[in-house]
Amino acid sequence: MKLVRLIRHGESAANAGAATQDHQSIPLTEHGVDQARRVAHSFATAPDLIVTSPFSRALATAQFTASAFPSVPMETWPIQEFTYLEPARCVNTSVAQRRDWVREYWNQANPTFVDGDGAESFLEFVSRAEAFLRRLAAHPAEDIVVFSHGQFINAVAWLIERQPTEIDSRAMVDWREYEIVNHVENCGGYQLMYGQSDSGWRLTSRDAEGAALRARLS
Repeated sequence: MKLVRLIRHGESAANAGAATQDHQSIPLTEHGVDQARRVAHSFATAPDLIVTSPFSRALATAQFTASAFPSVPMETWPIQEFTYLEPARCVNTSVAQRRDWVREYWNQANPTFVDGDGAESFLEFVSRAEAFLRRLAAHPAEDIVVFSHGQFINAVAWLIERQPTEIDSRAMVDWREYEIVNHVENCGGYQLMYGQSDSGWRLTSRDAEGAALRARLS
C-alpha cells in the first residue's frame, strides 16, 4: 500500500497580502519559515521520497524536511500552482488587486481558455494533476511526501473524490466550488493511499500533516 502526504507550502508573501513580482519566486514569510520548520519536525520516521514543486515557496518549505532527512532523495516534479492569469499583467500586484480578474476568469468557466503568455488553461492544469497521480502510482517508493500548492492539491483530491469523466464547463465550476469549500491552509494538506489490488487512489484524510503537527505542539 502506497502512502502519499500532500502538503501545501508555508505562508508566502502573497498569502500575507504583499504585492509580488512574479508567480514563481514568491518567498516565504518568517511565519512561513517557522511553519515549514515545524512540519519537518513533525515526522516520526523518514519518508522514502520527497517531491516538490519547482516554485520557490514550495522548494523552501520542502528543504526543511529534506535537511531533517538528508539520506532521503528529493525530486522536483511539475506540480506547481495553477497559473491562470497572464503573469506579465500580475507584476507588482497583490491578491486583493487581482480579485476582479480572478472573478472574471472563473465566471467564464471556459476550460480551454488561456489568458496569455505563461498562463495555462484549466484543462492543462487538470491534465498535470492527472499525470501526477499516474507518476505517483508507478513510482516504486511507498511513503512519499509532496510539497505543492493549494489549488494543485485540491485538483488531485477532486479527481479522486469526484472522478470527472469530462473536463467541461460544468466540471470547471464544480472544481472551483470544491476548491473554495476545501481550502487548504498553509502547511495543511491531504493524505492519500493507493493499492493496485483495490479501487486505486483513496483520500484518507484532510489536513493530515497539519493535524499531526498540531498534535505534537499541543
